[in-house]
Amino acid sequence: MPKALAGKRPRVNIQASAGPLYGNLRLPFGRNAMTGQRQVLREEYTGYPRGAALNVSQSIFDAGRTTNSVRQAESSVFAARATMRLTEQATLQNGATAYMNVLRDTAVVNLRKNNIAVLEQQLKQTRDRFQVGEVTRTDVAQAEASVAQARSELYAAQAQLKNSVATYRQIIGVEPTHLEPGRSLERLLPRSLQQAIEIALVEHPGVIAALHQADSVESAVKVAESALAPTLSVNAQVSQQWDSFLGVPGSRQFSAAAFAQLNVPLYQGGSEYASIRQAKEQLSQARLNADLQRDSVRASMVSSYGLLETARASIISSRAAVKAAETALTGVREEAKVGQRTTLDVLNATQSLLNARVSLVTCHR
Repeated sequence: MPKALAGKRPRVNIQASAGPLYGNLRLPFGRNAMTGQRQVLREEYTGYPRGAALNVSQSIFDAGRTTNSVRQAESSVFAARATMRLTEQATLQNGATAYMNVLRDTAVVNLRKNNIAVLEQQLKQTRDRFQVGEVTRTDVAQAEASVAQARSELYAAQAQLKNSVATYRQIIGVEPTHLEPGRSLERLLPRSLQQAIEIALVEHPGVIAALHQADSVESAVKVAESALAPTLSVNAQVSQQWDSFLGVPGSRQFSAAAFAQLNVPLYQGGSEYASIRQAKEQLSQARLNADLQRDSVRASMVSSYGLLETARASIISSRAAVKAAETALTGVREEAKVGQRTTLDVLNATQSLLNARVSLVTCHR
């Protein structure tokens, strides 16, 4: 903005010069009356001319170049601020995502640890029953395989947790400690998808930045067009010179002047017309980019809202699945005690309950 506003303000400068000067003057001034020969005055001298001049220039009319430059700069500032908000928004979203990823992966690791404890207890019981002949070696092998598989899944979950912790440290700047469960954002969200789209198309920083950028380029077109119009300025100059008249020592000159200057461009090689065409093409590009941003934001909003609705429904169904899996596991264990279910049935029911709990944690995330 200050750079653009400089076009409206006066320009003041001082010029000074000093330096030695050697002169050899030969000046004819007539003929000798007696001899008829031309008479010449010869003078050889050394001077030290010096002087200073104060120049003041003020633009009166520049065909709107400065005004449109100010508007262009202002729009660029607003676009930059919106772009910064977009970066802030992305950083906040990445921070929230990293936070929830750590919570999710921590819960999954705990679930898998508990699952290993349950399966190890199941393996112990299966081995005891094998000792008394109630089950076969196959049942023991199935229980051992389930424990080994559970440990492998735990190691994978721990690796995923470490990755999430590293991402959290990268974005937040500190290690995650004592994270509280995320709170619901339901009360902050729009009531419907259509309302969410309407808000996004008006308030999204990407859309705002694109619109301001289009305004900036539109002002740039007017700045380019101003090169074809005349300009008017007023100038003033005050100067003082010493030993300046042909370098003659002792001479002195003072001058002051004020004048108006009108510049009417007639032909400048055609570059200004090319600049205008270029600016207009860039304006069309900026307007298309604004439309593209609107479409992109709308698509993103529809996608995000769809994911939200899916998560809401999945939480309800996952809760029901967890409750049903808990009931089923209890029943299968009781039936296995009286020989109506096999060890594999118990292991499958345990795995189903684990999967349901992991799915619920993922849906909450």
